Amino acid sequence: MHPLRHPRNAAIVGIIFVLIAAVFWAVPYFGGWHVDYAGTTMLAILGIAMALMAYVLVAGSSSE
Repeated sequence: MHPLRHPRNAAIVGIIFVLIAAVFWAVPYFGGWHVDYAGTTMLAILGIAMALMAYVLVAGSSSE
């Protein structure tokens, strides 16, 4: 049994990290502070990679 029953749900895992990256960028940007672009980029890429790999693993596995 898979923890994610449908591949569509795998995208939610990555979208959460992309949203965290957006907040991580927006708070200092609109607050007038220093924006950590490296951290924002890494969080966004992490979210994209997690969603993609979770989708590939769930979609490519047998449907038991």
